[in-house]
Order: sequence, then structure tokens, then C-alpha cells
Amino acid sequence: MFDKILIANRGEIALRILRACKEMGIATVAVHSLVDRNLKHVRLADESVCIGPNPSSQSYLNIPALISAMEITDAVAAHPGYGFLAENADFAEQVQKSGFTFIGPDPDVIRLMGDKVSAIAAMKKAGVPTVPGSDGPLPDNSERCLEIGEKVGYPVIIKAAAGGGGRGMRVVERAEDLINAISVTKSEAQAAFGDGTVYLEKFLQNPRHVEIQVMSDGQGNAIHLGDRDCSLQRRHQKVLEEAPAPGIPDEVRRQVHDSCVQACIDIGYRGAGTFEFLYEDERFYFIEMNTRIQVEHPVTEMVTGVDLIKEQIRVCAGEKLSLKQEDIVIRGHAFECRINAEDPQTFFPSPGKVNNFHMPGGLGVRVDSHLYSGYTVPPNYDSMIAKLITHAEDRETALARMRVALSELVVDGIKTNIPLQEELVRDEAFAKGGVNIHYLEKKLGL
Repeated sequence: MFDKILIANRGEIALRILRACKEMGIATVAVHSLVDRNLKHVRLADESVCIGPNPSSQSYLNIPALISAMEITDAVAAHPGYGFLAENADFAEQVQKSGFTFIGPDPDVIRLMGDKVSAIAAMKKAGVPTVPGSDGPLPDNSERCLEIGEKVGYPVIIKAAAGGGGRGMRVVERAEDLINAISVTKSEAQAAFGDGTVYLEKFLQNPRHVEIQVMSDGQGNAIHLGDRDCSLQRRHQKVLEEAPAPGIPDEVRRQVHDSCVQACIDIGYRGAGTFEFLYEDERFYFIEMNTRIQVEHPVTEMVTGVDLIKEQIRVCAGEKLSLKQEDIVIRGHAFECRINAEDPQTFFPSPGKVNNFHMPGGLGVRVDSHLYSGYTVPPNYDSMIAKLITHAEDRETALARMRVALSELVVDGIKTNIPLQEELVRDEAFAKGGVNIHYLEKKLGL
């Protein structure tokens, strides 16, 4: 087991990793930018290192600074959390070349799954259901592109192979618009990702966003830990998640779970990972794999009782999975509301000093947050400041518990999206379960 881990992140996920390390008896190194010197996990870590100025490009994305911090503190491994460099194969490679351990999959696997075209090919080979499409990059031949579009059937969506987070995508309703859409998307992809490769898929009209949590040790052992529904989204950013996904037939669920486990074994995956799908008409369609821990991992932890961060650390230290599939039992239901420092109507960021922070409590209530009274939320990073999670024996009770918890949550001094979350957990359609990925934006009039 590692004796010291450098946490290459900030905010609530850095604190989450620190707590897991402390429980395991592992020493911690916190890295931070100048403005983040008063973050909670920085105060609680065994050691801390300032790695640069406030802009993330000069601090949390600064690979040489992170490697240097590992060297001067004698850390033996780096945990990237999510965001920043978590899915950066070059960072993983540099960590390994410098003699340290990257807590995540091998760089080659990150690259394989980071390229949407190669990821889809690998999934097809493993038997994971995929969206009908071009089965590879679109050719430069316009006639061939039109043939592919006609075969798949309109509407279609053009996607950047190196894209993500909702960027590098364009929906095409008619054949006459296809060639121009391909050209524009290629240009945008080249500018945004340095790679102009694009591919085509069938555009599903009203799908849900359902994802499968997996854990694999890279030694031929893999398990799934159930699924999550993340369909409440705004501009492709998740707002509220739940586990398990409601209203999916058991046999359909079992088949996709098993295919994800097999895919992990086939590609030699190591660590925590998430297979993301669109789900429509009782069918799953693979869209991408996230080769890291997810923001919404707590809902899975609540229904399985498994500490995903600890298990992730163990398998990346070379241990075999401590769990077998039969050990995983889904108990009850859980919700997670992302709490952001933003105006609940305009969604403009709202950094500033938190005068008073009060966390809700009670049975089945969990708060993952780096906030404390007197803390100043900086304007430099993502606006998420907390995750409120509730768990109960059934979906209805877990949702009622979330309504109560939201009413108790106090963040004074800045604007937050708490009013929006309170509205969502009282929404009749959401309460029934199974709303699609367009529901929230339509509700907001976007």
C-alpha cells in the first residue's frame, strides 16, 4: 500500500480523497494555487505545496509543478480526482515515467477511451451496445458521407472524436445540411481539441442519460456497482443524479451491466470507471467512458455501501479487487443535488465570502463540501461548492428526505442554485421518474 499520496486536485473531491487516505493510514500532500491556500483539505493535509498562481493553467494543470511537488515531498502516488488532469494521458505517463504511481488506468487505456472513435470500436468488440453510426471517422469524400447519413437515418449528430462535456457536437436534421455541418464541426474540433477528426451517429430524440459504475483491478477481475440516472442536465452539465436509475427492466439492466464488466476485462482497465449511455425505448447506447471517479459517485456509495475511493486506491496499488460481483447488493435509493455558487435564474457565477454555512443532518443525509463559514469562493474555478446526498429505503422516501435537507441547507453571502434544486425535487414529472435529458432545459425555457 502507498505510504503517501499527493492529491492533484482541489475543493470537495480533494477533501473526499484526503478523508479516504486518513482512514487507510496513508499520509497526504495537498497542492494548491495561491488563492486556494485556505481550502479545508489544505489545512487538514499532512503537507501542502503551493504549485503556482491562481489560473489553473499555471497551477492545477501544470504537470511539471505537480511532479516537482511529488519529488520534494516523497509522495509515491498521485490521485487526480475528477476534472483538471484526471483523464489526461500525458499526465499519467509523466507520473509513471518519474517513478510514481498514477491512481487511475494506464495512459494507453486513457487514450483509447478518450478518443470516441476508438472507444466505440473497443466497446463493440466487447459486446457493449452502441449508437448506430459511421463506425469510425467520417471520410473526406462528401458522397460517402451522404451515403452514411442516409443509411443511419436523420436526424444525425456529428461529434468530435476528441470532444467531451457537450462540446464539438452538431445535430443535422436534413441531408442537404450534412456536408456543411461536417466541415464546421471539423474546424471547431481542430480549434478546441487540436484534432479535427469527427464521426456520425444516429441522434436519439428523447433519451435518458444512464451510466454504469465499474471497478477493475487490471488483473482480470472487474465488477459493476449498479447504475445512475443523470438525465437532469443544463447545457450537458449534470444538475441532479440518482441511483439506481428508475424504470429499467431487470433483464435489460443485467445485460448492459455484464457487457461493461466484460469490456473492463478486455481492455485491461484498472481503477474506477463509468460507462455513459443514452437510454431510449428500453435500449442502451454507449456514448463514452470516463476513466476516473465521477462527481456523482456518492449515490453509488450510498446504495452499495462501498467506498469507491478506497477501492480505487487499493487496486492502483496493485492489490486485487477485494469484492466479487455477488458482494454488491443495491439497497434503497439515493439522490445527489449539486450545489453551485451561481445565480439560480441567470446561472452567472457568484464567487465571494461565505458568511454562514450550515449543513443539514439526520438519518441518510450526507454533505460533501469544502465550504466553511468565512471561506471565500474564488472566481477562478468551477462553481460547484457542495454535493448534498440523501439515501433511504425507497425512492419516494429518499426524495422526501432531500426536500427536507435542502430546506435546512444554509449558504449565506453568495448566491447559489439551492432554489432551483428545491424546485426540481418538487417537480411532479421528476417525482414519477424517468424524465429525459431535454426535460430540464425545456422546463427552464432554454
